[in-house]
Amino acid sequence: MNIYVGRLNPSVTEEALREMFEVYGQVTSIKLIKDKFTGSPRGFGFVEMPNGDEAQNAITELNGKEVSGSRIIVNEARPQENRESRPRTGGYNRDNSNRSGGFGGNRSSGSGFGGNRSGGNRW
Repeated sequence: MNIYVGRLNPSVTEEALREMFEVYGQVTSIKLIKDKFTGSPRGFGFVEMPNGDEAQNAITELNGKEVSGSRIIVNEARPQENRESRPRTGGYNRDNSNRSGGFGGNRSSGSGFGGNRSGGNRW
């Protein structure tokens, strides 16, 4: 079973996490998630335990436990959602309208700064 462990203090190591879970049974793997740009811990990770009963016992016993000054969250990991299925919208133009925003937009549409201004060039 794959187990999610959240609200981890950045000082918690993979070795410490392994020791914490091995009390309840065999641990196959430990993965602490780190920021891909800075390499600093993101405060969560995953523990893989092959025996479902042992994993469930670890979840029950460790969820809410204080570890290095932080109450951790422990539960069964959900499958990662497919990132390709999410719409890739963001910023101002969420409704896919034809408005331009930011610098260089068409001034007559009421947005933008500079660009194709109607009414002549004032500068």
